Amino acid sequence: MNSTSAAPLAPPASAAGHLPADAVAARTRDLVKTYGRGDALVHALAGVDLEIERARLTAIMGPSGSGKSTLMHCLAGLDTPTSGDVSVAGIALGSLDDNALTRFRREHVGFVFQAFNLIPTLTARQNVLLPLELANREPDWRRFDQLVDVLGLADRLTHRPPELSGGQQQRVAIARALLSSPEVVFADEPTGNLDSRSSAEVLGFLRRSVDELGQTVVMVTHEPSAAAYADRVVLLRDGRLAGTLVRPSADDVVAAIAGLGG
Repeated sequence: MNSTSAAPLAPPASAAGHLPADAVAARTRDLVKTYGRGDALVHALAGVDLEIERARLTAIMGPSGSGKSTLMHCLAGLDTPTSGDVSVAGIALGSLDDNALTRFRREHVGFVFQAFNLIPTLTARQNVLLPLELANREPDWRRFDQLVDVLGLADRLTHRPPELSGGQQQRVAIARALLSSPEVVFADEPTGNLDSRSSAEVLGFLRRSVDELGQTVVMVTHEPSAAAYADRVVLLRDGRLAGTLVRPSADDVVAAIAGLGG
């Protein structure tokens, strides 16, 4: 967790070309997502311009209903924007048909969910390898061994999920997400089902995946203590970018969220 003082809340960086092209893992331009119609029309996202920096941990935060989960789902190709553009790994997601989008997610994106989503009848090792087996891809065994070491799973690989603690199950899910060396790992409230000790453990491993493996991680969270592990915190309010924090403390995040009315 970062102990240095955060810079003051900065306005959202919306200008095109804010980061060099080779430093950008994902980008949105004028991203709009609406639900319903007429009097029931809801703007979940209302013109979001955002760049996700490569090999960094970015947290997305905001009050309930601010659009943070919708933004992550659009970035990950799990939801289709109403208008605007999303690109990941230099690929414009709007140019892909359903089959190509499925392949894209399999080849370029990793997911870590609050609910772990492990197969209970498979061992930890089998769960980690399952996505590559389904894609008929040979694992990078050197990376597999590296992940097992970094995540402390060597003595848990033959255990099935019911035999693992919540923190251990989430570590297995992280290894599964990282094994294919995805361009971006999206983590949706990854510590939401964990106690404080397990949460710190899992967040520490996500941090190490960035620092030691060069992974790009985008994490949606409502927990200031989790956001304090991030290099950058993106703040949303009413479907719009409301500012950013750079390497904040948990107290910095609490103050910023309070300023948003959350």
